[in-house]
Amino acid sequence: MVTSISRSPSETEVVGETWGREARAGQVIALCGDLGAGKTQLVKGLARGLGITARVTSPTFALVNTYTRGRLVLFHLDLYRLDTREQIIAAGLEEYLHPKGVAVIEWAERWFLEKPQTPSSSSAAGEVVTPWLRWVDIDVISNSERRIRYEDFGA
Repeated sequence: MVTSISRSPSETEVVGETWGREARAGQVIALCGDLGAGKTQLVKGLARGLGITARVTSPTFALVNTYTRGRLVLFHLDLYRLDTREQIIAAGLEEYLHPKGVAVIEWAERWFLEKPQTPSSSSAAGEVVTPWLRWVDIDVISNSERRIRYEDFGA
């Protein structure tokens, strides 16, 4: 697992921007962290790394925001308003597990139920399978510091 410390929202965006430059079609990024941890800041940077210039906002009420004007299409999902895996499936979001671009899922632990334990991209408890999953935990250390830990599973 790779760990970095961000000391500001702009540093969190830089992490995302680096990931955006390296992103490949079919990648799913599962973001886990409390409210205010910096999940959306990371997505803003990711979009910039993909060459997307549109204003990135959290899709809390829309569930999915799609950004098409970049190197790859970015699908930004926010599961905060969905309480169970059944609600997520009923919302028809399964197609984003195999995106034609990059899918970023805020509050991913609600869908995957737990972090995968092996370098296959499935969650044993949830039987969710993606071709390439990056599991990200963002922990609040202080008002200005965040610990960003991630691990890749699959391709």
